[in-house]
Amino acid sequence: RVYAAELTNANMSFPGHLHLVLVLRPKTHLQTTGTDLGFRFSQEDFALKMPMVMLSSLTDLLRFIDENQLSSEFGGTLEECHSDWIVLQTAIESFAVTVKEIAQLLQTFGTELSEIELPDEASHITYFCKHLSIAINIIFYIGSVCEKKTHHVPFVSCRLVAQLRDMEMAFDGFFEKHHLKLQQYLQLLQYEMSFHEVQTTILEKLSAQEKAIASVGTTVAQTEQLLKDLEMLETTAEDEMGRAQIIILHGHQLAASHHYALALIVQRCNELRHHSDTLTTALRAKRASLTRIRDLLLRLEETVRWCDEGAYLLANQLLDKFQSKEGAQAALQDIERLVEMAPSVVRSNPDVLSLEFEAILTPQLQSQIKAVTEKLSTVQGMIQSRQACLRKLADIQVRPIQLVAPRPENSPRCKSPSLSRSVLISFSPSLLCYCPCIPRFCSHVMKELIETERIYVDELLSVLLGYRAEMDNPSLSNILPPVLRNKKEELFGNLPEIYKFHSRIFLHDLESCLESPERVGARFLERKENFQVYERYCRNKPRSDALWRQCSDSAFIQECKKKLDHKLGLDTYLLKPVQRLTKYQLLLKELLKHSSNSQYASELQGALNAMLDLLKSVNDSMHQIAITGYEGELSDLGRVLMQGSFNVWINHRKGPTRMKDMARFKPMQRHLFLHERALLFCKKREESGEAHDRTASYSFKHCLMMSAVGITENVKGDVKKFEIWYNGKEEVYVVQASTVDVKIAWLTEIRKILNNQQKTGKGSHTAFPFLLISWLYVF
Repeated sequence: RVYAAELTNANMSFPGHLHLVLVLRPKTHLQTTGTDLGFRFSQEDFALKMPMVMLSSLTDLLRFIDENQLSSEFGGTLEECHSDWIVLQTAIESFAVTVKEIAQLLQTFGTELSEIELPDEASHITYFCKHLSIAINIIFYIGSVCEKKTHHVPFVSCRLVAQLRDMEMAFDGFFEKHHLKLQQYLQLLQYEMSFHEVQTTILEKLSAQEKAIASVGTTVAQTEQLLKDLEMLETTAEDEMGRAQIIILHGHQLAASHHYALALIVQRCNELRHHSDTLTTALRAKRASLTRIRDLLLRLEETVRWCDEGAYLLANQLLDKFQSKEGAQAALQDIERLVEMAPSVVRSNPDVLSLEFEAILTPQLQSQIKAVTEKLSTVQGMIQSRQACLRKLADIQVRPIQLVAPRPENSPRCKSPSLSRSVLISFSPSLLCYCPCIPRFCSHVMKELIETERIYVDELLSVLLGYRAEMDNPSLSNILPPVLRNKKEELFGNLPEIYKFHSRIFLHDLESCLESPERVGARFLERKENFQVYERYCRNKPRSDALWRQCSDSAFIQECKKKLDHKLGLDTYLLKPVQRLTKYQLLLKELLKHSSNSQYASELQGALNAMLDLLKSVNDSMHQIAITGYEGELSDLGRVLMQGSFNVWINHRKGPTRMKDMARFKPMQRHLFLHERALLFCKKREESGEAHDRTASYSFKHCLMMSAVGITENVKGDVKKFEIWYNGKEEVYVVQASTVDVKIAWLTEIRKILNNQQKTGKGSHTAFPFLLISWLYVF
C-alpha cells in the first residue's frame, strides 16, 4: 500500500503521465516474499493502467536507465543530493501550479477583453490599456523566472517553458490585435470630443451670434454698429476656424494610418469643413449686405439732409425781402447754390436707387426709399415753384411811381373805404400792390393767398422735420425728455395729414387760380371734406398745449429750435393751423366783397360759408371734448351742430305749461349741446388752475333724444324764450337765449333735424303736429 500510494503521488506530481513502472525487488527471500505479497494485494487497489516490470537486480535496472541518470545508490554515476532534489521538486511543483493559474487568468482576461464593449470615455480606455500592459508584463516576468529556475532540470523546464512560450505567443497575438484596437478607439474618442467641442462652438455659439446680428439697419448709425459687432464676431470666428483646421488635419493623419473608423473620420472632417465654410460665407454675405445698406442709407440721409436744408431755406426766405428785384435775385441765387450742391440722387432719377440696390432691398428699405422719394419730390416741387416766382420778380422792370387819383366814393367800381384818399402806387402787374381796380385787387388777394399758402406749407414742413422727425433721431435720444417719449401723436396731432393735404393738393389748387381769382371759391368747395382734418387737429389742441407746457424748456426742444434757427417757439407754429383757418375766411370775404357782381360770386359765398361752418364746428367740437360724466360715446350722438349757454326751467308734468308756477323758481344755468341725434344739458364748471392752465369743463346732466323732442317756438312774456318738450310733454324745458338771434338760430337747426326725421320716418309721432301748431301760433 505504501508503494501504491507513492506511485499515485508520483503520478500526480509529475507534469507528464507515467508510461512505465520499474520495480526493483529486495535481495533477501523474506523481503522478496513480503514485497510480492504486498504488491499483489495492493495492485487491485492501485489499479495502475500501465506496464510494470519487476527487476531482481541493479544490473537489470541498467538495461532500462543509463547509469548517468542513476545515483550511486542504484549503481549509477550521477551525483545527487536528495534534499536538494526535494526542494527543487517542490519549487517545480509550485511553479507548475502558478503557470496553470496564470494560464487560466489570462484565458479569462482574454475572453472578457474580446467580449466586453469598449468604454465611451477616454479615461476608461486609458485604464484598460494600462491593465492589459500589466498583464503582458507579468507573463514576460514569469517566463524569465521560469528560464532561470529550470536550467538544472531540463526535462521539467522544457515542458513548462514550452507551454509558457506557447501561451505567451498566443496571448501576444491577441494582445497586439486588441491593444491596437484600443489605441485607435482612444484616438477616435479623443478626436470625437474635439470635433463636437468645435462643432458646438461654431454651430451653436458663433452661428447664433451671426443670426442675432440684424441683416438690415434703419439708420446709418445703427448699421455702423452692426458692422462693428460683425467685425468682432469675425475675429472670434477666425480663432475657431484655426482650431477647426487643426482638427481636420488630425483627422487626415488618422485616416492615413489606416484607422479602423476611416469612414467616420472622413465624414467628420467633411462636416467640420462644411460648417466652417457655411459660417464664413454667412459672415461675408452679411458684411457685404450691411456695407451696401450703409451706402444706401448714407445716400438717403444725404438726400434727406439736402431736403431739410432746402425746406429751411425756403421757410427762412421772408416774403418782404424778395419783393424787390435785388431781393428776388439774391433769393434766387441762394436756391441755385442749393441746387448745385444737391447730391447725386437729387440730380439723377431717384428710381435709380431701387435698381442699383435691388439685391439688398427689403420692404423696410423700400418704404424708406419711397418716403425719401416723396419728400424729395415735394421739396423739389416747392423749389421749382419758388424759382418760377422769383424769376418773374427778378425780371420785373419797375415803373416810375405815379400819383393815382381815387374814384368817387359812390363809384360802383370801387367801394373800398381805404381808397378814399390819394395813394402812391408802384404800378406793376407782378408786384403785390393795392389798386382801385377791382380785378387787380382780386389778383393781389389771390397772390397773397398763394404766397402765404407756400409759407404755411414750408412752416409745417419745418416743424415736421425739425421737431417731430427728430424725436426718432438716435443722436438726440439722450436729451429727449421722458414726457415726450412715444408722444408724437399727442404733441403734433394729425399735423402730417394737414401738411400732406396742403402740399400735394390745396397749394396746387390755389396756384391754378392765379389768373382767375374768382374761381377759387370752387376749389374751397371741392376740398370741403378734406378740411375736416382741422377739426381733429383742434380737438387734440388742449392735450398738445398741456404737453408743450411740460417740455417747453427741455434741452431737446431748444436744440431743435437752434438747428432750425427759429425765432419763435414750437407752440407758435403749432397754432398756425388754427390761424390759417381764420385767414382763409378773411381772404374769402375780401374776394367776395370785390366780386359781388361776378358770375362766380355764389361759389365764393359758398366757400366763405363752408369756412365759417368749419370754424364753428371746430369751436363746438373743442367745447364737446370738455364734457364729463356722460357714460355713452359722444360720437354716437352725431356731429355737434350748436352749443351755447342758456337759462333753463324744467317742469316734469303732463298738460300745458303754467308759466306763473315756473316763474317762481330761479332758472338754472345750463350749457346746451345740439347734436344730430340728441340734445345734451350740461352744467359749466368754474375754470380752475393757473391762468395758462384754466380750461372750462361741462358736467353732464340730461340727454334728450331728438326722435322724441318737440318745440314751441314762442312763450308768452319773453321773445327770447322757447319750449323744448320731451315724450309728449312729460318733461318740458323752457329755454331762454341771450338774444333773439341766438334763439332763431337754434330753432332753425332744431327744425331741420325734426323735418329730416319726419322725412326718414324716425321722428316722434307727436312731434310734427306740435311743430305745425308752433308755426300757426307764430303767424
